Amino acid sequence: MCTGTEGRWGRRKRALLCCVLVATWEAVWGQLRYSVPEELPKGSFVGDVAKDLALQPATIRDRGARILDRGRTRYFALHANSGHLVTAERLDREQLCEGVQRCVLRCEVIVEGEMKVYEIEVEITDINDNAPTFGEAEKEMRMSEITAPGSRFSLSKAHDPDVGVNSLQSYELSGDEHFSLSVQAGADGEKRPELVLAKALDREEAAFHELVLRASDGGEPARTGTARIRVSVLDANDNAPVFSQAVYAVRVPEDVPVGSTLLTLTATDADEGINANVKYSFKEISTKASKVLDLDPETGLIRLVRSLDFEEGDSYEMEVQVQDGGGLFDTATISISVTDVNDNAPELTVSSALNEISEDAPPGTVVALLHVQDRDSGANGEVRCSLVGDVPFRLRSSVGSYYSVVTSRELDREEVSEYNVTVWASDGGSPSLRSSAVLALRVLDVNDNAPVFAEARYSARLPENNAEGALVLTVRAWDADWGQNARVRYRLAEGRVRGAPLSSYVSVQAETGALYALRSFDYEEVREVEMCAAREGRWGRRQRALLCCVLVAAWEAAWGQLRYSVPEELPKGSFVGDVAKDLALQLPALRDRGARVVSADRTQYFALHANSGHLVTAERLDREQLCRLVERCVLRCEVIVEGEMKVYSIEVEITDINDNAPSFRESEPELRISETTAPGSRFPLAEARDPDVGVNSLQSYELSGDEHFSLSVQAGADGEKRPELVLAKALDREEAAFHELVLRASDGGEPARTGTARIRVSVLDANDNAPVFSQAVYAVSVPEDVPVSSTLLTLTATDADEGINANVKYSVKKATHLASEIFYLDPETGSIRLVRSLDFEEGDSYDLQVMARDGGGLSDTATVSISVTDVNDYAPEISVRSALSEISEDAPPGTVVALLHVQDRDSGANGEVRCSIEESVPFRLKRELDNYYSVVTSRELDR
Repeated sequence: MCTGTEGRWGRRKRALLCCVLVATWEAVWGQLRYSVPEELPKGSFVGDVAKDLALQPATIRDRGARILDRGRTRYFALHANSGHLVTAERLDREQLCEGVQRCVLRCEVIVEGEMKVYEIEVEITDINDNAPTFGEAEKEMRMSEITAPGSRFSLSKAHDPDVGVNSLQSYELSGDEHFSLSVQAGADGEKRPELVLAKALDREEAAFHELVLRASDGGEPARTGTARIRVSVLDANDNAPVFSQAVYAVRVPEDVPVGSTLLTLTATDADEGINANVKYSFKEISTKASKVLDLDPETGLIRLVRSLDFEEGDSYEMEVQVQDGGGLFDTATISISVTDVNDNAPELTVSSALNEISEDAPPGTVVALLHVQDRDSGANGEVRCSLVGDVPFRLRSSVGSYYSVVTSRELDREEVSEYNVTVWASDGGSPSLRSSAVLALRVLDVNDNAPVFAEARYSARLPENNAEGALVLTVRAWDADWGQNARVRYRLAEGRVRGAPLSSYVSVQAETGALYALRSFDYEEVREVEMCAAREGRWGRRQRALLCCVLVAAWEAAWGQLRYSVPEELPKGSFVGDVAKDLALQLPALRDRGARVVSADRTQYFALHANSGHLVTAERLDREQLCRLVERCVLRCEVIVEGEMKVYSIEVEITDINDNAPSFRESEPELRISETTAPGSRFPLAEARDPDVGVNSLQSYELSGDEHFSLSVQAGADGEKRPELVLAKALDREEAAFHELVLRASDGGEPARTGTARIRVSVLDANDNAPVFSQAVYAVSVPEDVPVSSTLLTLTATDADEGINANVKYSVKKATHLASEIFYLDPETGSIRLVRSLDFEEGDSYDLQVMARDGGGLSDTATVSISVTDVNDYAPEISVRSALSEISEDAPPGTVVALLHVQDRDSGANGEVRCSIEESVPFRLKRELDNYYSVVTSRELDR
């Protein structure tokens, strides 16, 4: 015959029972209970089954008594000879019944010969064989140094698999005075330790705190477990960076190579991480300095990016700033002094010079006007001038850097007719640099030499009766002078021969000196004629002397100084002063005698109108560009009247007008201030710059914005007004992440000019908010056949902070070993995924404790409850525990012929088993203890 079982979905399993009708048996049922401590060795006595069931040992041995365990593992065995129930292996209560208060193992004793089943329950009692243990033997916690005393931080519980008094009973904390321990009773009765901050932290005082958490059970003796807790104190930006010096001063030669490091700024910040990450920048720097210097924001190195020129700038002062990652900063002053190197030779300029000079010019006559300058300074810029060779000239110092070259003695053209006078200008450097100029001067002749005959007495023989006009002789004379003054003319001196004028006998050719006979001589009348020839130049000596006086009239250099004042920004050609009037010069003299304006600067700022004698601007003058912040701006030039060899020095003061408004280097600066910053804290602001001077310069500051900030203006050592932002009211980033302020700077002009800077204050987050789960309990129900890798649910936690303080990480704080093998929690997304197949029969629910922790160490916990719903994935299991192979045909109805055990590992309706038997056979099923059925005869048998 067949017996059948059927599940919810009609799954069936059949067992064929072949019965021989021989004897009549009866099923008898009973139950035994024993208790033994865990960890007994294999073979340890559990109970005397034979005695407790009133069975003879022989009955147990002879009638096939045996143990059936309900699980896959056999924990007990039956000694057939003694009837004792003994352990089949070492029993570990914590392994068998983890987390269950009462640990009971069940088995059945079947006496096949008697068709009897006895159920046995064995309670495994706990012994204190386990010490409390922590999931992490060394735990690290992170707390912000601004965490308020009294704040609580959940600690991981210790786990003691023992139960009762042997389980976890108490916690104890040792460490330092900053922390204490609080133990709370959870809803499940478990003790939950909490770390309490008893005293404010200071990372700069102690960056770490080492604590020991000890958990103890109640055994005798007690067992303990420890966890070492390392509390890392997270930095709050409560320290501003500090420069190593308030003033950095350095001296460098002007020839230092481009790319050289002039100095290195150093600032330290007692904070750490981003709060100690300092950046360097120029806070206030002139345009000129910004073209020459570069500041590395990372290293603080100040390097030269363009050649220095002492003559262009002998010093640079700037204000530098160092700012940390939290927005706090410090300022310092940089003073770079440039030392002069003798890299400029003196510049020698011939401002005016004569090309010719009369040889009878008196000593002291000015022949040239020189201007010398050296762009170096000190000894390198001290110029000495000298003349080369033994020349009849000397140098005479005049106004400022002017020299005049004058004659030192009388000149003699006949001795030297031309001079190339070399003037050397040498500076005081070592080695000395020098330059030169050559004056070419021609000496004009004066008729200061009489002609001289080649011979003092000339004689000639002339035959008598000579022809008229016969050449008698030629005389020769020369003159040391030059030009017309050296031109000799001959004439006969007055004389008589035999009472007749000499000129009636002979004549002399005026140009050549040839003497001719005007008549025929008669030896008997005139044997000898004596005459005197005169020689002279073209003009008489007096006339010539007079002429020389006119040509070589002495020139005299005259000196004077004028001062004018004009406002800046006048257009080109604007009137500065009436030079002709102020120097009492006639306009024709200015025009005809080559008056002009010269300047030592490369740019000519003024010009002279020769027709009017007015000094005018040669271009638009910007006082701020010319003199920057110098209070009194003076430009200098000279007027040279070449025809008179005179120089006049002129000073023109350029007065300020209010043509510039105050301006900020950054029109929209951004400050970053931690929300933990204490009210009253001050933050230096960049000063406004107004290139005007006096009353037109910067006079006041004004702040508008909100109630959290006020303005304080301090007077610096240099007299400048330095604005500071003062925190008047505590900040809260979660209430307002930004504050918009307007800083206004005003000058004192009429009308006043203003400049503004819009300040954006970013409130930096402090980790003053713990993350919060969206739910205290997350519950989800999933079928056991959900595919592996499926996402079962997603945790969500929010943190009102920002940045790293709002960066939430998820983790499982507590879970059973089985749950940790089945589920995976993504720390970034919070999704819980299935990593192994579920089995309802293995576990129908899982509770996990999860944690959300932010980057600052604050955390929140939630409970995740995952219920597994059964799927009918198991067919019922039928086990024939005992059966007769023969039965007598006269066995009465109700005779037991087989003992069956049925089970279905599914649950609910899926695990509800209905057994049935074919109606055509004389047997029926009878439900017995739990899942046991007996097959009995339903009527008499007829073999």
